[in-house]
Amino acid sequence: MKVRPLADRVLIKPLEGEEKTAGGIILPDTAKEKPMRGEVIAVGNGRIDDAGKRIPMDVKAKDIVLYGKYSGTEIKIDNEDYLIMRESDVLAIVEKK
Repeated sequence: MKVRPLADRVLIKPLEGEEKTAGGIILPDTAKEKPMRGEVIAVGNGRIDDAGKRIPMDVKAKDIVLYGKYSGTEIKIDNEDYLIMRESDVLAIVEKK
């Protein structure tokens, strides 16, 4: 199934959280924190401002982004978990060195 977000929304695939603590303790699934990092799968065309001009999106597909812990709406597509949220809920783009 192909999904194209509308306006300034982005579709994000959450990346798995760490399975070990810094001390080496392996965490069970129930103790893992909700991931706050994900890969952008699809983006909308951008929102339209008051003058009727389209504002382009800063994020693009395949970007790795950070987002708020409780941001977005969880959806399931083809038995995969995704988040859909507004671009303003994305906190940062992770850039490689």
